[in-house]
Amino acid sequence: MKPSRNFEDLVELVAILRKECPWDRKQTHESIKDNLIEEAYEAIEALDDQDFDEFKKELGDLLLHVVFHSRMATETETFDMGDVIYTLMEKLIRRHPHVFGDTEVNGEGQVSENWENIKLKEGKKSTLDGLPLQLPALIRAQRMQEKAANVGFDWPEWKLAWEKLDEELQEFKEALEHQDADKLADEFGDVLFSLVNVSRYFELNAEDSLRKTNAKFEQRFRHIEKRLKEQNKGLKDADLEEMDQYWNEAKEL
Repeated sequence: MKPSRNFEDLVELVAILRKECPWDRKQTHESIKDNLIEEAYEAIEALDDQDFDEFKKELGDLLLHVVFHSRMATETETFDMGDVIYTLMEKLIRRHPHVFGDTEVNGEGQVSENWENIKLKEGKKSTLDGLPLQLPALIRAQRMQEKAANVGFDWPEWKLAWEKLDEELQEFKEALEHQDADKLADEFGDVLFSLVNVSRYFELNAEDSLRKTNAKFEQRFRHIEKRLKEQNKGLKDADLEEMDQYWNEAKEL
């Protein structure tokens, strides 16, 4: 078999692997579910790096998981690839009545509002349904806030969201001053949630912003380690003043 650009050939390739490769034949939905998450994060990393050659490959890995899970479901007569495609297309058509029906909208805000209302009519019990608990907390916080905003539960301007952040910071400070261990985690969580809320008003992605800061911290800390190693020293051999000197040096790189 040779590589091609046809989706049907990929489906056939996975079917062959399920029959002839011992490793592929052994896998179950459960055994590879964490790999699906891993591939999604690798795709995000490639996108953040603007490495589109790598991004292309990671999207392929994600597609492989869709086809692989569908093949396993076909073998148990649960569903097949056609069911996956049909279900997706039916949902997209139904949730875009302004494109495929006679509904009129006056902008993306109304599109989002209609989307949430349609989901409720489909049987969702809450606007917040569909947000997995396994999502990173920062992403889930922003998605919850976006969904709530789509149906009108939102501050009318960023300054009011900032006032709420100030309020939560004060409550966190009071918990610190009173050494109230039971309230510290709760109040800190409220601060983070309010900060994410402020970010939305400036179209900032909280998860992306923190990821970039993590990368910046890592680059600078590794520079400290590198500079100390050049002097045959380790972190335990340096004081904070020396490490801070190299930190500032890394900021200029």
